[in-house]
Amino acid sequence: MEKSVAQAGVELARFIEQHPRLWVITGAGVSTDSGIPDYRDANGQWKRPPPVQHGDFMASLSVRQRYWARALVGFKALREAQISGAHQALAALEAMGFVELLVTQNVDRLHQRAGSKRVIDLHGRADLVKCMTCHYQMMRHAMHSEMARMNPAFAVLNATHAPDGDADLETDFSTFRVLDCPRCGGILKPDVVYYGDVVPAERRQAAQAGLNKADAVLAVGTSLMVFSGYRFCRDAHSMGLPIASLSLGVTRADTLLSHQWRAPLTPVLTHAVKRLTLGQRALDTHGLPSSQNRQGASRS
Repeated sequence: MEKSVAQAGVELARFIEQHPRLWVITGAGVSTDSGIPDYRDANGQWKRPPPVQHGDFMASLSVRQRYWARALVGFKALREAQISGAHQALAALEAMGFVELLVTQNVDRLHQRAGSKRVIDLHGRADLVKCMTCHYQMMRHAMHSEMARMNPAFAVLNATHAPDGDADLETDFSTFRVLDCPRCGGILKPDVVYYGDVVPAERRQAAQAGLNKADAVLAVGTSLMVFSGYRFCRDAHSMGLPIASLSLGVTRADTLLSHQWRAPLTPVLTHAVKRLTLGQRALDTHGLPSSQNRQGASRS
């Protein structure tokens, strides 16, 4: 249901006060204010062709040529992205003691840059590249610098930025030289879970362990259309946990939600944080324990 920013902020603050151990899951909507495009519209439908499939990337040199040539142009959007008000508000909620764990489906590392510490990058991180044979790792910017040197004609191209460091570039990619692993000559791939791939078991288990300690789920800026994120909401529902969503559109979990606010993320989160901050100050003024201390006590 669409609501005013103030009303949604008040209700969200109340939800957080009632459930001070939040398991938060975020999606692309959190980073759109940072200038990073998203894939889906308000109805959860694709706005553009789906991203590359894991099997296609691994099997086809031409797919990798197209991927890396476009990334050479588009990764600038990820590299230069600045944290948004939504990132800052979620970091503030953690600092206030309200976040048990934040699981992000984004690969931009902006939550960490905003100050969040209890973070699991469910789908990996785009700033790191890994060899699929020997597991050699290198930073993405170093790989891009080398491929720019190898492909000077591509390095000067411009195109509209697309999600996850892609670009809407269409040209003949057959001459693009792809950098292979400097150690073994294997295929280098961003340390990201592509479509058709699976989330590493230890990462999924760590997210589940956090969910087991939480008393509610808050989904922010995500349609939850991807099963790897939706599954946790399904599990939370089976555990009897309330699930709230703050986004601009529908979600795959709409029928599971106890609370839903279709409103802009940053102003609603900021409004909620301000109300919670005022509430904590009032408690401190009267010599009562803060919500963070109450949360710590409830875990002991």
